[in-house]
Amino acid sequence: MIAHEPAFGRGLLPVSAVALDLDGTLLDTVADLALAVNALLADWGERTVPLAQVRTFVGKGMGNLVRRTLAASRGIAPEDVGEREADAALAGYQAHYSVVIGRETRIYEGVREGLARLSAMGLPLAVVTNKSSRFVRPHLAQADMERYFSLVLGADDLPTKKPAPGPLLHVAKTFHVPPARLLMVGDSVNDAQAARAAGCPVFIVPYGYNEGEPVQSLDADGIVPSLAAVADRIRPLPPTQCAST
Repeated sequence: MIAHEPAFGRGLLPVSAVALDLDGTLLDTVADLALAVNALLADWGERTVPLAQVRTFVGKGMGNLVRRTLAASRGIAPEDVGEREADAALAGYQAHYSVVIGRETRIYEGVREGLARLSAMGLPLAVVTNKSSRFVRPHLAQADMERYFSLVLGADDLPTKKPAPGPLLHVAKTFHVPPARLLMVGDSVNDAQAARAAGCPVFIVPYGYNEGEPVQSLDADGIVPSLAAVADRIRPLPPTQCAST
């Protein structure tokens, strides 16, 4: 059950590390995504899809985005797009995305302040995203925020991706903290489900994508208006103290 007050009460959540989603949490990338996928559709002689509809397809990786957009353009179900055609479409999409990446991307309000405050607390930070790995660091570099992250995980870096718990468990192991002290901050059901499966607390921001659905029904420990607000809801706990709490 979502709680506007944290599930741990009105006190501060003890946290030893933070994992953050990328698209819809740190960066508003949907305009770039729409540019790339509509360029693909134009190449193929297909009908383009409005940005608002593309927004609802974001969250489960580029393959899902391309398949759903191609299906929407044709007025068919995503499962009716064949695997070979979906693979070819994904390759074409990625070629276009590599050209437009960062062109229309915007940093959400409060993100720079939030990263600076979390870093000043001494918390190791990770990016955990379902975006194809080769595009993640370029986005962070263009946004001038790569320096904040000790670990960056894209969709291709591990055998599983969100909503599976594997990426968050990998972050917890890498940072030498128990999952219960690794806070996930995201914008979608994938982030909430991954956190629950891994045994991590999770905060949700309300301004992202979440496949076009409101976030109020997500199983999370709180909705925070911005990344800057996360710092007001947590208490940094050094890893060496985790075993005693």
